[in-house]
Amino acid sequence: MADGAPAGQPRRFVAVGQYMTDVVAALPGPLRTGTDTPADVRVMGGGAAANTAAWLAHDGHPTTFAGRIGDDLLGRAGRAELERGGVECCLVVDHRRPTGTCVVLVNPDGERTMIPDPGANQALVPADLPDSLFSPGSHLHLSGYLLMVDTSRMAGLSALDRARPRGMTTSVDVASVGPLADTGATRFLSWVSGVDVLLANGAEAALLAGLPAPAEGTGLGDAVAHAVAAARILRATASTVVVKVGPHGAIAVDEHGEEHVPAEPVDVVDTTGAGDAFAAGFLPAWCDGAGLHAALLRGNRAAARVVARVGARP
Repeated sequence: MADGAPAGQPRRFVAVGQYMTDVVAALPGPLRTGTDTPADVRVMGGGAAANTAAWLAHDGHPTTFAGRIGDDLLGRAGRAELERGGVECCLVVDHRRPTGTCVVLVNPDGERTMIPDPGANQALVPADLPDSLFSPGSHLHLSGYLLMVDTSRMAGLSALDRARPRGMTTSVDVASVGPLADTGATRFLSWVSGVDVLLANGAEAALLAGLPAPAEGTGLGDAVAHAVAAARILRATASTVVVKVGPHGAIAVDEHGEEHVPAEPVDVVDTTGAGDAFAAGFLPAWCDGAGLHAALLRGNRAAARVVARVGARP
């Protein structure tokens, strides 16, 4: 539970991380290697932290997104889209690197595979994050992607280091199990030690906790038990640990106990950005002291809005 914002002022959320342009290809069936696979292809805004910022602003929360874009059409369009959605942008323009781009292949069951080119994101440095971002009563949400890229890690660590003494609460979303495996769980945990909220999916939580990865198709009871076991271990790193278990909903563990809230019933179209939207639902409720059950419920509802359609943004 967070300390409140100054009296009479709504809490501000500061999301720091990657801005990406997503090229989303919804496939009608298996990818046919070496030849054509017709698909519904769309170009839209992406990037984990930018997605969370967009949903926070969409739901009426004052939100700033800090990151780096290229000096190109995609970067200018991305800034304009976020600002139209009510996000205050603190974006450094990189004149050497292009705006980050991610090709997203979406299977008929909604599962997605991402092929990212981080572009300008990999050059984010502490100097790109002005001191004005860090103010008492605000909440910092950091994308784990920043920490898992050697050239942007110091920007993420600097954000966490400056937020805590300014009286901000903090959260980190692990973001992706592949880069996490490349980085190593011990290193990642050392970087995020002491955060207020750590968000992960089942595979990420298991890797961080040193547990076997959950088996594909694991039933509700086993999936929740596995997530709770991982979260209990990870409480040594974060005050509140949230594990998203896909169709089984999400669990959270803090000093007061454990909660599980089932997923909202929904026809899944595209899971891209589901975790980013979940964070945008969970964090305001958690910051307001709503309790784990209420916060998980709001997170699941936010995620359900995303998976029922193509793309990660409002």
